[in-house]
Amino acid sequence: MRAESEIRAMVDQETDAWDRQDAEALVSLFHPDMVWPWPPDAHAHDPATWVFPQGRYDRERWRRGWEELFRTHELVHNHRRTVRIEISAQGDGAFAVVDVDTLWRNRASGEAFHWKGRACKGYTKVGDRWLLVFHTGLLDHENP
Repeated sequence: MRAESEIRAMVDQETDAWDRQDAEALVSLFHPDMVWPWPPDAHAHDPATWVFPQGRYDRERWRRGWEELFRTHELVHNHRRTVRIEISAQGDGAFAVVDVDTLWRNRASGEAFHWKGRACKGYTKVGDRWLLVFHTGLLDHENP
């Protein structure tokens, strides 16, 4: 149960970083080999159609990108619910299934930018610390 509570804490740390719009706190959660594929829309359940908008993890590039998001968008709400946590039998890998409903509003245009769907967040144990190593983009699991 210790590993499960550590993964839950990782999910909560990420949520808190988004709430505080803290790009440095976000990038501190990631393994250097982090990858984050995204579906072109929330209904694209076939991974053959997914894209890699951020590429492999690059701490400075990703931090700058989120700082730009925070500069140009207001966070309206950030609701997240952990649905499931699974730990490998070896205790060195895990994933968390998280429902995300995050709404941003463009400060200049007022246009909504909505992140809504279910993500799978993969974690790897490095020494005594868990790091996020992969994350799927958000999929609509209720209306595929």
